[in-house]
Amino acid sequence: MMKRFSFIWIVMFVLLYPYGVSSAQQLPSEDPAEKIKAIQIEYLSKKLDLTPEEAQKFLPVYHNYTHEVEQLIAERHQKKDLDKLSTDNADDAARRNMDKELSYEKRMLDIRSRYSTEFQRVLPGRKAGMVFKTEREFRNIMINHVNRQRMNRMGQGGAPRRRPF
Repeated sequence: MMKRFSFIWIVMFVLLYPYGVSSAQQLPSEDPAEKIKAIQIEYLSKKLDLTPEEAQKFLPVYHNYTHEVEQLIAERHQKKDLDKLSTDNADDAARRNMDKELSYEKRMLDIRSRYSTEFQRVLPGRKAGMVFKTEREFRNIMINHVNRQRMNRMGQGGAPRRRPF
């Protein structure tokens, strides 16, 4: 628990530090998205307790996985933007959107299934089984961090309220 708490503070420091520096002073290599990816890789490596040999095999596969997922998400956003321009019948549009959403979910499941096999090929079963869970943990940490930042900017402070399901 203490390790996780320390890691969260490190993540917060790395993410908050650039906001104290004007964007004109930042170097191109200080892209926030790239920093988050680097922190995510570090988080995964620590949580999965990867040896250098395992990391050498795992990280290229993980990079390919994230690249495919990012492409699918970008494609989904692009299609949603195009759909907003459509002036079709509302019922027909709703049916198409449902079909598109199911297609997206199926494609995402296909990617995850394929890479689950790949992760098992390059990592011991125990570690391969933790990849998606650890990735989800990191995403939740980042979402909580962003929500806290938004609340602080709005002057409300404190923890954000959870959305009811």
